[in-house]
Amino acid sequence: MAEETENTPTAPTARQLATARDFVARHGKPARAVVENIGIAGARVVLVGPDGAMGDVLVAGVETGTALVEQVDDLEAAEWDSETVKTVKIGAAHRRKMAGPRAGR
Repeated sequence: MAEETENTPTAPTARQLATARDFVARHGKPARAVVENIGIAGARVVLVGPDGAMGDVLVAGVETGTALVEQVDDLEAAEWDSETVKTVKIGAAHRRKMAGPRAGR
């Protein structure tokens, strides 16, 4: 597991904040955010709207993701618990995309 160093920025950028705020505005309040460590690349903040939509924002690390969630109104920190999972609505197009080359079989 990658560790954040003193050189890892902990403040989200204006663009990352704008992306999360736009998601909340388009998909409803309150939205949920699950911060996931993705190793050396940083962290992924998975956004889940009350309408079932999913989005994400890539940030420098888990601390940055947590700071992003705290700075966006109507965005609540969440885990992949049953309530969050039940909220997500995954359509056929997304399932095909995630299946990759196997989708054609």
